[in-house]
Amino acid sequence: MSEEEKNNIHSSPSAAYLNRDLSWIEFNRRVLEEAQDPNNPLLERAKFLGIVSSNLDEFISVRVAGIQDQIRAGYTKKDFTGYTPSGLHKRLYKRVGKIVTDQYRAFRDISRSLNKKGIILVDYEDLTQAQETAVEQYYRDIIFPVLTPMAVDQSRPFPLVHSLFIYLAVVLTKKHKDHDEFFFAILQIPSNLPRCIPLPHRANSKRRQFVYIEDVIRAHIGTLFSGYHPVAVNEFRLTRNSDLSIDEEGAEDLLEEIEKELRKRRRGVPVRLEVQKGIHPYALEQLLAEFEVEHFVYEIDGPLDLGFLRQFAGGLKGHSDLNYPPIEPVYPAEFEETEDFFEVLRERDVLVYHPYESFESFIDFITQASEDEQVMAIKMTLYRVSGNSPLITALARAAGSGKQVTVVVELKARFDEERNIAWARKLEQSGCHVVYGLVGLKTHAKITLIVRQEGNELRRYVHIGTGNYNENTAKIYTDISMFTAHYEIGLDASELFNQITGYSANYDWNSFFVAPVSLSNSLKKLIQRESEHAANGRPARIIAKMNSLSNQQVIDDLYEADQAGVSIDLIVRGVCCLRPGVPGLSERITVRSIVDRFLEHSRIYYFENGGNPEVYLSSADWMTRNLTRRVELMCPVRDKTAREQVVQILEMSLQDNQKSSFLLPSGNYERPNDEKAPFRSQFAAMNVESWKYTQALPSDPMHS
Repeated sequence: MSEEEKNNIHSSPSAAYLNRDLSWIEFNRRVLEEAQDPNNPLLERAKFLGIVSSNLDEFISVRVAGIQDQIRAGYTKKDFTGYTPSGLHKRLYKRVGKIVTDQYRAFRDISRSLNKKGIILVDYEDLTQAQETAVEQYYRDIIFPVLTPMAVDQSRPFPLVHSLFIYLAVVLTKKHKDHDEFFFAILQIPSNLPRCIPLPHRANSKRRQFVYIEDVIRAHIGTLFSGYHPVAVNEFRLTRNSDLSIDEEGAEDLLEEIEKELRKRRRGVPVRLEVQKGIHPYALEQLLAEFEVEHFVYEIDGPLDLGFLRQFAGGLKGHSDLNYPPIEPVYPAEFEETEDFFEVLRERDVLVYHPYESFESFIDFITQASEDEQVMAIKMTLYRVSGNSPLITALARAAGSGKQVTVVVELKARFDEERNIAWARKLEQSGCHVVYGLVGLKTHAKITLIVRQEGNELRRYVHIGTGNYNENTAKIYTDISMFTAHYEIGLDASELFNQITGYSANYDWNSFFVAPVSLSNSLKKLIQRESEHAANGRPARIIAKMNSLSNQQVIDDLYEADQAGVSIDLIVRGVCCLRPGVPGLSERITVRSIVDRFLEHSRIYYFENGGNPEVYLSSADWMTRNLTRRVELMCPVRDKTAREQVVQILEMSLQDNQKSSFLLPSGNYERPNDEKAPFRSQFAAMNVESWKYTQALPSDPMHS
């Protein structure tokens, strides 16, 4: 960083912060780098490229859509990073365009490499006679019956175009007519058929060839428009504003209100238009006139929507050499000693690190609770649930056996609303008490409480996680969960559910920090306490691992701690608005991001506390929405052995010199260039024995 840039930071308050949305673009570029990295297995590179596309879809449909709403409303105020909505919109348009160009350059490189490995995406005109015959049969039998051509003329207005689906724009002229009058129609590519159609191949051959479904339809477009000559057939894809606007205060039934808003989402304001490179001018004119997208119009040099690569690459069999070796999650050894979870937890807490340790342990925990006659009640929060979750079955069974089962289902979990509505209805039908959370707040905390009759007393067993109760994402996200029977944690868990489901006055939490009530102020006090320790010559250090850091107050508190002498290591996967390494402002702060095989998702917070360290697990990132608009939870790790295990996990992240990137004061990221032995934290974590069972530390007697 130049002296001029340093002076600007100190003279302009907004220059001390990085913009959230521009920081997100940098995160998606780090994902793209994994797709570009020739050292990664080839099909894994293809999956990363699909993730880049899916990430962009969500970013455009929510964040860019929100900025465009502000521009339409005439909002001109700068945010705390110094950007007006219009200024930011221009920067994002250019940054997104650059990443799309690089994305398709990577796609062409990956495609060439796949060809060499015998996985070939064939142009339709290159099909052999036998392949063309087979594809024509497939078109007649499977594709043609589900196609619906939709003409656009004076009597037939432009049909509804759904967000993020691929369509064909068809320009036609009448056959046997001398004049060049154009006719226009659109056609949706069926999303419930394979994007890449497998072609016939010789038996025992490892060579696999595929053709895009849109190319097949284009080649047979004449079957849909008899009497007309197709002049051009080009793909396009529209992105609409997908954010929900729900009046929770005025909604008599929140579930019905969300269902109504989901229907509106289909007609959200157009935000982005992607068109095939070389699209016919008349087709482009029709699309622009209908959708009125002024910016975020991109000509794509390749197949639209590379998100299909995740499913395509994941579905290819017989190419294990092109994928990461499969990981077999280890069942936590603590629970293998006995089949009775409750017996184990009466003795000690158990920490589980996903995906290296199995999520099956939590499913078994709930299953045992549902079948245990001594269990009186089960209470649980559900934010994102998998398609066929065994948890739902276990909860329904528990309710059917007479247990009090309460499930807080977050209906507003973005893009999972419809699935959660379906689960809520199923749980209600099975006899569970289903609560939709608090008005104006998303319930994002991950917690389960089991109340069990043991002799003459009730004992509480609690599970707390940094990630969702979803067995599918638990295989691809790194998250930490903790089982405990700690008395004070149990008391707080009961109170938290009481506050969510009923009316409850202010409560003095024993262990929990809860948003939006106390978490923000508690974080401030914890950070300030480190400053006081540093000022008095005591050990002072903060290690914080999260997905995003964008709350201005937290950033300012970290800057003050830095200036007080606190050493601060931040492990922030995605957005980071803090500018590290600036003399006099943040010179003791490092920020690194790890992007690797699994999505880093755990939230862990460590405070040195003058030599008496405290460690917390949390559902909350340090973002304004988490601290003010969500029910979030931060829980201390009381058990000494579990605490040491969490510290080991943090240390592994800090040692990573293969998949970590360091944030520079400029806002750019760079890979470390050191001479230390290569260390890849996710690969190291796969050896569970090395970080979990080598400490041999006694547990604290804190279960009374």
